[in-house]
Amino acid sequence: MKRSLRVLLILCFAALVPGAFAQEPEKPSGKPESFAERHELELKWANFLILAGALGYLIGKHGGPFFAERSGSIRKDMVESQQQRETAEAQAADVDRRLANLEKEIAALRGESQAEEQAENQRMAQHTAVEIAKIQAHAEREIASAGKAARMELKRYSAQLAVELAEGKIRARMTPQTQDALVRGFVRDLK
Repeated sequence: MKRSLRVLLILCFAALVPGAFAQEPEKPSGKPESFAERHELELKWANFLILAGALGYLIGKHGGPFFAERSGSIRKDMVESQQQRETAEAQAADVDRRLANLEKEIAALRGESQAEEQAENQRMAQHTAVEIAKIQAHAEREIASAGKAARMELKRYSAQLAVELAEGKIRARMTPQTQDALVRGFVRDLK
């Protein structure tokens, strides 16, 4: 700050000094400038130098940190954008790699699906075969049971028919004399 102030004072003095020793310039009309006009011009230059110095000082004091912060922010944004770009490129490469492998993955999924379908078909076929075997065994047992029941019914019916036929033959042969002979034979066996 002191340095900027010194530079400003030197510039002001340098601006005033040449005007003090210089000859008065002539006006275009041929008359020399008056002291007041020259003094006014020197004051304008002094005001300009003070204003320029103050602006230079303010820019030097606040501009440096502002521009340093701004450039740091820009660098940070550039680093972040570079990282985002690299991340996006990595994701794009990953997507490209997946797309390249997509056909292989689809083929693998189809193969797995077909293998699962075949396994399911085999399992269903085995299950169906087991169920058919159970149904056949059950049907065979029922047929055997029905056949046994039918044979027993047939034997019973045959026996009944045989008894009825024998009874009919016995009645046809049974006469009162045969009855008396049977009763006597029975009584004789009892004794």
